[in-house]
Amino acid sequence: MPRNLDLTALRSFVAVSEAGGVTRAAGFLNLTQSAVSMQIKRLEEALDLQLLDRSARQIALTASGEQLLGYAKRMLALNDEIYARLTAQEYEGEIMLGVPHDIVYPSIPQVMQRFHADYPRMKVHLLSSFTKELKAQFARGEVDAILTTEGLPDEGGETLIELPLVWVGAQNGQAWRGRPLRLAYEYNCRFRAPVQQALDAAGIPWEMAVESNSSRTVEATVTADLAVHTVMEGAEPPHLERINHNGALPDLPTFKVNLYVAGIGTKGPLQDLAELIRQTYRNGWSARGLSRS
Repeated sequence: MPRNLDLTALRSFVAVSEAGGVTRAAGFLNLTQSAVSMQIKRLEEALDLQLLDRSARQIALTASGEQLLGYAKRMLALNDEIYARLTAQEYEGEIMLGVPHDIVYPSIPQVMQRFHADYPRMKVHLLSSFTKELKAQFARGEVDAILTTEGLPDEGGETLIELPLVWVGAQNGQAWRGRPLRLAYEYNCRFRAPVQQALDAAGIPWEMAVESNSSRTVEATVTADLAVHTVMEGAEPPHLERINHNGALPDLPTFKVNLYVAGIGTKGPLQDLAELIRQTYRNGWSARGLSRS
């Protein structure tokens, strides 16, 4: 006789694995800690498997738990997709999505277009700003989801991809050969300080050719071959090109693109929007598929 898995218990299991503990998962799910623990216990009993390793200070997945996690996410995604597809007309409202200005194009418009097809009566308001400002707004509850470019994510965030920075300049440009090396950055750009540190460590003199709050000003200066800039690998804008410096410039550090979503573990339009963003990154990073951050 076929047996059915408890989707509610699976959702609790996924939340525990993503949150790193029962207490945080319970908060995300708006359940008591004992309720979440009981659901995990019922799931383990139904499968006759131990899913969580409780021997360490922090809960970790067993080998069986790791195997189940992939299946659970797919089952929940399909369950949520069915509800979204069949009940999308019931949803009305607005979602605030914050994205650093330089990872908006071209993928975010594609995500928004797909989301609109699933939720035609929902509005997504796109807020473009710097990571520091977006995180502050998210903490104040002013935005529902944000993408950031930073190191390790704070509590509640998840890393979608990690890539090194690369040097970019004007097409067939020569600015990268000049010394001191002329740089162009926004004031609040997180890439700026690590790049300067890498140049200092390599003994390469530099100067700020452009300091601006406008990304358009920076891009115009670099396009005119008056300075160089940095972007995440594979994210070169079409009007600029990666500099083939053959070691004349230092290698640069990596940065992560992180995702923060309010109400983790819940279901609905916001979580579906977040999943569309995740799928975009899972499908690969390229200049055509995902712009720089």
